[in-house]
Amino acid sequence: MDIFLQQIINGLVLGSMYALVALGYTMVYGIISLINFAHGEVLMVGALTSWTVVTFLQDTVPGMPGWLMMLISLLCAIVVCAALNFTIEKVAYKPLRSAPRLAPLITAIGMSILLQTLAMIVWKPNPKPYPLLLPTEVIPVFGAVITVTQVLILVTTATLLIGLLWLVNKTKLGRAMRATAENPRVASLMGVRPDMVISATFIIGAALAAVAGVMWAANYGTVQHSMGFLPGLKAFTAAVFGGIGNLTGAMLGGVLLGLIEAIGSGYLGDLTGGVLGSHYADIFAFIVLILVLTLRPSGLLGERVADRA
Repeated sequence: MDIFLQQIINGLVLGSMYALVALGYTMVYGIISLINFAHGEVLMVGALTSWTVVTFLQDTVPGMPGWLMMLISLLCAIVVCAALNFTIEKVAYKPLRSAPRLAPLITAIGMSILLQTLAMIVWKPNPKPYPLLLPTEVIPVFGAVITVTQVLILVTTATLLIGLLWLVNKTKLGRAMRATAENPRVASLMGVRPDMVISATFIIGAALAAVAGVMWAANYGTVQHSMGFLPGLKAFTAAVFGGIGNLTGAMLGGVLLGLIEAIGSGYLGDLTGGVLGSHYADIFAFIVLILVLTLRPSGLLGERVADRA
């Protein structure tokens, strides 16, 4: 029972990070029907930016509290990622809005590879240890344990998800986003500026990915130029699982995928008689993707963002 509860905690933490990245996928798709496969690399840039800032602060301002260094590095990561995603949208995607759907899809894959290569040049290819900035004491939970970093991840994720739902459903920008998702041309006739809405969507998605990147680095303790590819692919799986284009679906898909992966990795060896170990846990995300696309292509809560207005 203790092992099962521990895997539940690990799954919720992992699923929280997947959910933040999946929201970026689903927001962009809901508005311009584009799968931004470079979104995982935005997470990577956020993590590496945070590592750079933290390393600089440790060298120049010794004695600064760890939580303050993390906060400063997070803010810097959000700014860098927002500027990066804004630029990607203007340079790579905006000229292709009226092109066949295959063109922006290929462009997104190319942008992903380009960002990985640029990050490898800027930060070098070797993995880098992410400093321990928060207390390392563990908190017992009915026989399982959870770290301070994991508690922070869960609380931050819940706060951001609630804030995003409020933004989309209760604010002027949110109404403009839903109107643009429904029909950009009609929305523009009603005074909405689709270009501004699309840019805002990319910026918000980048901010969420930056937070997820810093969380990922703090939780796993390492960063490198290729770290965003697999989480990005799994977050896309989570978005499809929950219903691409639906915010609640992205959150649900991310959490469920994290739970499936964590519980599966905990019991995979026993289920396969020792043939497969926990290092094969990545297969669960893609098994889920295949099953969802086969049995329910629209996902668990599949609908467009505009349908939720």
